[in-house]
Amino acid sequence: MDMLKAGTGEMQSLSQSINDFQKKGYIANFVPCYDHFAVNSGKQVLYPNDFVVDEIVRFENSSDPDDQSILYAISVPTEGTKGLYVDSFGIYHDELSKPMIDRIQNSWHTNPKS
Repeated sequence: MDMLKAGTGEMQSLSQSINDFQKKGYIANFVPCYDHFAVNSGKQVLYPNDFVVDEIVRFENSSDPDDQSILYAISVPTEGTKGLYVDSFGIYHDELSKPMIDRIQNSWHTNPKS
């Protein structure tokens, strides 16, 4: 996948990146609910120890600092679930509990795939 390349200024759009991840099997929608993610219309609930972050892609619009987002490719190794979570970056981001934030940050640092 072509992502932001240092010095080139080239970046895929959020929708292009989502399409690429969906082709890799990341089809579930991870909905933030403060201390967990709801998946499959709430049929599955994932707490911090249930998931890992496989990849992170950050999108920035240099002309509009409020137009920033982060795409997380997340998997649940015990169940084979793979999906995406999109968070706004800046004042409009989702409010998550400290354990959720810690898991997202620490899971990525211990399980980088890119």
